[in-house]
Amino acid sequence: MMRPAHALLPLLLLPVLLTGCDADESGGTAAGSADLDAAARVWGVAPELVHVTKVSGYTVIQQSVGSYGDEFVAAYLSEEGGTRFGLFAGRGTLTAESCPKQPLGEVRDKQVTCVHDGDAWYRKAGDSHEYAVPDGGVVIHLIADTDKVDRAVLRKAAEAVHRPDSAELAALLPATDGPDL
Repeated sequence: MMRPAHALLPLLLLPVLLTGCDADESGGTAAGSADLDAAARVWGVAPELVHVTKVSGYTVIQQSVGSYGDEFVAAYLSEEGGTRFGLFAGRGTLTAESCPKQPLGEVRDKQVTCVHDGDAWYRKAGDSHEYAVPDGGVVIHLIADTDKVDRAVLRKAAEAVHRPDSAELAALLPATDGPDL
């Protein structure tokens, strides 16, 4: 007669577990600060630098997520054609005066042109272009080769930049196989 009681225990706990799983369905609110802090430590970046974006037809390359110098970085790959763009987030500001003086990614020997576009800056130098989105002391750069990713894709990525919610944050982290036994 003890067996039915043992079988009943998981069923009694199911509502509690489901309630916990449902806690994130708040419409995409930012991940909790403890989760974000822990993830940022894994990547070796400051938590305020962690940003994501969403563009139809592109997905984040999980292996690309991490740090580049003291910046947060993630690469997004197209589902068709293999084109990609990078998201870099670092501390700084961007103004009409400073915009053309700041290098565009790795391009250091070309003149940078800047056009203010909504809340962001469209920047171009050589064969590279980007949207740079200032956000309270952080600048998020969405950069690609001009002949591979068009400006409209980068603009959509810039418009969709945000702090990750818990599900997005979990998708960025490396998969674990569970505890070593």
